[in-house]
Amino acid sequence: MLSELTIKNFAIIDDIHISFEDEFTVLTGETGAGKSIIIEAVNLLLGSRASSDLVRAGCKTAQLEALFDIDAKSRTVMILKEQDIECSDGLIVRRTISSSGKSRVFINSRLSTLDLLKQVTFNLAGISSQHAHQGLLKQENHLDILDEFAGTQDLKSEVKNLYHTIIPLKRKIGELQKSLDIKRKEQDFLEFQINEINDAAILPNEDEDLEKKREILLNSSKIFEVVNRSIHEIHDREGSLSERLSFLRNDMDKVSAADEDLEKFSGRLSSIVFDLQDIAGELRDFSSNIDLDPASLEIADQRLDLISKLKRKYGGSLDALFDEYEAMQLNLSQTTQIEKQIKTFENDVQGFLKVIGQKAKTLSALRKTAGKKLSEFARNELDALEMGKAKFEVSFSIQTTNDPEDIATTDLEKIGPDGMDKSSFLLSPNPGEALKPLVKIASGGELSRIVLALKAVLSKTKSLETLIFDEVDAGIGGATSEKVGKKLKQLSKKHQVICITHLAQIAKYAENQFRISKDVINGRTFTTIVPLAKENDRIREIARMIGGTNITDATLTHARELLEQASS
Repeated sequence: MLSELTIKNFAIIDDIHISFEDEFTVLTGETGAGKSIIIEAVNLLLGSRASSDLVRAGCKTAQLEALFDIDAKSRTVMILKEQDIECSDGLIVRRTISSSGKSRVFINSRLSTLDLLKQVTFNLAGISSQHAHQGLLKQENHLDILDEFAGTQDLKSEVKNLYHTIIPLKRKIGELQKSLDIKRKEQDFLEFQINEINDAAILPNEDEDLEKKREILLNSSKIFEVVNRSIHEIHDREGSLSERLSFLRNDMDKVSAADEDLEKFSGRLSSIVFDLQDIAGELRDFSSNIDLDPASLEIADQRLDLISKLKRKYGGSLDALFDEYEAMQLNLSQTTQIEKQIKTFENDVQGFLKVIGQKAKTLSALRKTAGKKLSEFARNELDALEMGKAKFEVSFSIQTTNDPEDIATTDLEKIGPDGMDKSSFLLSPNPGEALKPLVKIASGGELSRIVLALKAVLSKTKSLETLIFDEVDAGIGGATSEKVGKKLKQLSKKHQVICITHLAQIAKYAENQFRISKDVINGRTFTTIVPLAKENDRIREIARMIGGTNITDATLTHARELLEQASS
């Protein structure tokens, strides 16, 4: 609950401090005294945007501070602990707004951000007025309100999580499909290149080997001639080297008996003769393998030409060609990998789509059931507020889709992050009038009662600790104001209720009342706030609300009677 509120140098407020109780409190006073400015200050402390226009004229900064008593098990405490912010003594929110437009936020004395402030105060207080911009009248908020009433927030979170799981997967599939399309366009060309290299069946260093072979083929006739002449000279002709050396060896053998030292020369000549014979045999084998076919040179030239073309095409060397070949094979294999990835992701998406479709349908059914209950409860509350002939309805709409990019149920019902439903609160204030969205209801009095009725319904489930009503009495009076006062009193049994009102019929039901007044001192306007703790002070303020500044015995008596009626 809101326990303390301090406002300094804010609009026409110089310095005020208010202590609130956990009951029904009203703020009363003449129009323009600054009551709504206090509500604006609370709004800022709950996280709304600040403006330098709010700084009191002649001051450098405005300072706002609120103390909230918070439950140890509340969402607020959980967030504060996550942020390592000590909160055993409650929550103190402070904001400073400079005349230059800069705003600073402090949470329990720690400099913080506006976003964190909004998170921390999300369930602490809610402010309602007759203006159409308030949350209850915004259609985009109706689904959240309905889910809170239905208790389907967890199921909606599951749908939202699934939605935000599927979207990146579908995006990834789209990206992979684009990549696959590009690779498939390249695939035919890649396969042609790979087959071109495969068909060539090039071996490592084949270009160097072919160059050597070509050189041999170019000189094969001369080589053949030289080899065969060598054979002839070494062994085949009469008087060949082998024959002449054999004669010399025989002669050496004959004389070696006379001189043993000559035996070693004879042996060496024998070795030479044997070597020449071996050389002649090897040369014959070599000669028989010499390729003298002119076609062989042509074949070698063609092969060299093919390899040269492929080298030029794929990097300039065989090493570069082989590297490019491996890269092309890898690139080609990636197409298969991408296809497998797409299939895996598509299977995942199909699984998630099945689950989200089921959950979205369940969520939709629960919402429709809750919508009927909310409509019934709201009509009962409106009846209690003198709007018994009004019709309230929660409408639903579902969009179908054939777009494969959309997330949808098996019945093609489009699913968004909040499910498959669009919801709107509709009202017909009077018989014969068509149901219209709440935002289009013109009467301020009707809006005030609608807001109050919905607050009463939602308070049964909503975790807000403090409900603040700014001029909920706009456009009403008489018996209706009595009903509104009783309803606010009823709400205060479960929530701290703070209300700005001009009607004595509402103010009389409050446990606490503050009078807000505006005075001009030395040319400056000052707003003051006085707690009406004494019975006589409160009677005089109620009398003022009844009859204006001219307080008579009659109005005092009437005021006393009103307070007695409220307490009975």
